[in-house]
Amino acid sequence: MTKLKLGPLPDDKPVKVTLELPATLNRDLIDYAEVLTRETGRPVTDPTKLIVPMLERFIATDRGFAKARRAASRTPTHRNAVMTATWPLRYSRSS
Repeated sequence: MTKLKLGPLPDDKPVKVTLELPATLNRDLIDYAEVLTRETGRPVTDPTKLIVPMLERFIATDRGFAKARRAASRTPTHRNAVMTATWPLRYSRSS
């Protein structure tokens, strides 16, 4: 068998998540969409479309999470470990 540099492709199929937002957070999301529309000149017709980019940005800029992820990747049991989070975002590892 030929040894290729590229391994199996990761499963990048989107995962559907259903969640309930507190009314105050929903109003904040609507307000954010209105401000973004004014700032960019491009209408945000569905404020829920902001949730994914907001989560991506949050995770990308969370230094504590990045540090924990780097530390977890250095441990030999990383592949068997599960990251769990409790509100307000306290991460813990379990094997």
